[in-house]
Amino acid sequence: MAEIIQEEKGKGGKKKAKKHPPHIDMTPMVDLMCLLITFFMLTTAFAKAKVMDIVLPEKLENPEEQKAPAVAESRNVNIILGPDNRIFWYPGAVKPADYNANVFPPLIELDYSATGIRQLLLDKNKTLARKIADFNDMVIKGEIVLSQDSIQGSIRKLKADDDTGPFVQIKAYKEANYGNFVDILDEMNICGIGRYMFVDITWYEEKMVEIAVGKATASTN
Repeated sequence: MAEIIQEEKGKGGKKKAKKHPPHIDMTPMVDLMCLLITFFMLTTAFAKAKVMDIVLPEKLENPEEQKAPAVAESRNVNIILGPDNRIFWYPGAVKPADYNANVFPPLIELDYSATGIRQLLLDKNKTLARKIADFNDMVIKGEIVLSQDSIQGSIRKLKADDDTGPFVQIKAYKEANYGNFVDILDEMNICGIGRYMFVDITWYEEKMVEIAVGKATASTN
């Protein structure tokens, strides 16, 4: 704010300015600080960190003595990220006698839509998805009162105890891109898949992809 300077008459009728000590009015700065504080509070609340939840394997004391769990072949789902944003899958496993004879099962092509890979995962994961949905409903209705961390821990426990859902192995063809990697991770979380892993693609699976996209031909044996 401007400060009014009063004038005084000196000797001989000459006017001279009255001297005042320097003064700065901070009132407008207080208003500005309130606006800035409000701005930063709102932007901080809206700009939440974007994180991706990745389930890491537990550290084993004796890895050499650890045996792979026995999994029914019907629960095994192989997902292959192909070139040009294409995605394929096949059930079970390829037997050594088959790929040694250059005979491969056909890949089934899907897409990243709600009726594509998501529908497949939901169909394979019906039982666990129903358990998680029922648990979330009980939390919403107040029948179960837990903290957010405890809720997430309970959901992880449901996934760990599940013995009906699929074992998903995700593999990337050499021409797959990083965006497809993020997309398939999102689908795992959306569908509540309890057990999935990223593994290296085998040479015969690369051959299967090349046959599916027309880069190679299947054996006639």
